[in-house]
Amino acid sequence: MKSNILTDHTLIIHEIERSIKIHNWTSILSFLPKGSYLVGGYIRDTILGRVTKEIDVDIVVPVNAIEIGKEISDNIESKLIILDKKREVVRIILNHICIDIANQVSSTIKGDLRSRDFSINSIAFLFDKKCLFDPLNGLKDLQISLLKTHSEVNLLNDPLRILRCFRFVSELNFRIDPNLISFIKKNKEKLYLVAKERINYEIQRIVNGTNALDAVILTRKLNIFGTDNLYKDSFFLDLNKINFAELNQEEKEKFLPLFFISQILDVVSLEKLKFSKAEISKTKLMRKWHFFLKEKDIAEFNELERFELHQDLEMFLPSFIFYLPQNLRIAWLNRWRDKDDKLFHPSNLLNGDLIKKYLNIDDGPILGKLLKFLSIELAYKRLNNFDEAIYTAKQWIQQNAPKCD
Repeated sequence: MKSNILTDHTLIIHEIERSIKIHNWTSILSFLPKGSYLVGGYIRDTILGRVTKEIDVDIVVPVNAIEIGKEISDNIESKLIILDKKREVVRIILNHICIDIANQVSSTIKGDLRSRDFSINSIAFLFDKKCLFDPLNGLKDLQISLLKTHSEVNLLNDPLRILRCFRFVSELNFRIDPNLISFIKKNKEKLYLVAKERINYEIQRIVNGTNALDAVILTRKLNIFGTDNLYKDSFFLDLNKINFAELNQEEKEKFLPLFFISQILDVVSLEKLKFSKAEISKTKLMRKWHFFLKEKDIAEFNELERFELHQDLEMFLPSFIFYLPQNLRIAWLNRWRDKDDKLFHPSNLLNGDLIKKYLNIDDGPILGKLLKFLSIELAYKRLNNFDEAIYTAKQWIQQNAPKCD
């Protein structure tokens, strides 16, 4: 059992009521009809003592969710969004908190809770009775860090819930119930019935979680995103053998998500799932240099090849570091951490506008070649300052500018 988890009902209720006051959404409670209750992640995270940046509240009312939402919006300073007119689901934006209000889908609260995805999200706090209702033993599953579902049909109603299992592994360090694992294996293809943007969002949550490594390893083990042969590609590393301690905490938070994305999805999948152009471009560059390193030992790189590698990977080198030989990683990281290291930070070398001004040269192929030449000279410390660069540039232009007869 986790040491900070709340187990006593009285303490849980006290903490929920205290949390509501702290997050300042008590003003909506008077608009909720008898029989309304709080459910889902807000209760789960309160029980776990988990602090999150985003505050999401899920409230169920017996009927008339849209009407209630409009009344709240009309009477307090908040924004109303109708998420689903047919099913009556609305969102109130209050003090940067998202409060979703929905109609009860069953004739009883128990029936409603049995329709939810996982037992840990099926604990209700009844506002009028000030008590917890936990018919699926979600509190026990929270205590033992177990993710399980009451009904597989509930997951098939929204196949994204299959992927959400891995988010709970990543963010909460939960184990997945063996029966749920079997269900995932049989139904993972249904995930692609879900909107690509929603899949993208869940993947981002997975790779940014505290236990992202375990979740990524599990997605690969269950082959959630790939064909049977996908991970035989040498670009997909054995994640169990990597020493992630080589990166400091800041580097882990900033650069491991991209590395993990590249370890579960190929470029074609990234494009299909609407990943950003930057993420796709960076993954392509990492693949490019990985396969270059497969063909040629890093010690045999010439000056231009080393320069181009750092030029391509400068902004995210820690995401690529695990493709280097083990004996080079720490040395490369230390050089990359030094912002004054000219080879590892070639973008800091020259200001193209200044070069154009001092040399009275226009944009074009000659300027591009000149800038690359000067950058390499600076990177390998054959030039020490801007004045030397200008002097060398003038000589280079005299030798390389096209001659007119």
